[in-house]
Amino acid sequence: MNITNEQQLRSIIGAPHPITASKKTDHLTDEALDFLKRSPFLIMTTVSEDLQLDASPKGDAPGFVTAPNLKTLIIPDRRGNKLADGHLNVLKTGRMGVIFFIPNTRETLRINGQARLTANPTELETYSAYGRPAVLLTELAVEECFFHCGKALIRSKLWDTASWPEPEKVSFGKMLAKANGGDSVMAEAIDRSISDDYVENL
Repeated sequence: MNITNEQQLRSIIGAPHPITASKKTDHLTDEALDFLKRSPFLIMTTVSEDLQLDASPKGDAPGFVTAPNLKTLIIPDRRGNKLADGHLNVLKTGRMGVIFFIPNTRETLRINGQARLTANPTELETYSAYGRPAVLLTELAVEECFFHCGKALIRSKLWDTASWPEPEKVSFGKMLAKANGGDSVMAEAIDRSISDDYVENL
């Protein structure tokens, strides 16, 4: 059975407890500010005018995202692959949702709002890391802030090191060589280039 309306959905999952909605605020709480100071990783989601979606990971030293006030987040950007899918979406709609993680913490922090891009040289220097200024800054005007319970991370055993598989490396070289009619030599060259990039362009 396809679910096509809220009544059908609620008949299956039920209604939230009345107190649950009170966890959502339109500003950063003290608890949220503390979480931000300790978080080294987030996933940034955006949407374009034609509903094309993007979810992009961002990571740096704990506290790399700052809050100049209770209604604003500043997210610095580092060097990347230059596709800029999320940034292009911000230019089109400005809508953004962000979820923050802290290693070995089951709960996550979710923040939604309206975003814009800035590139003031002085501000970029303020957010320097690895000896380089930030490439640009994403400023998020907070409209909704709340913590998400830890059930998903508990079920996934994400932080349970005993459940982790052996480390595995994704070969971009093989994928890109295949997509562009290349061979194993091309694949190896691309993988070497990416490995060097990890060292030189963080």
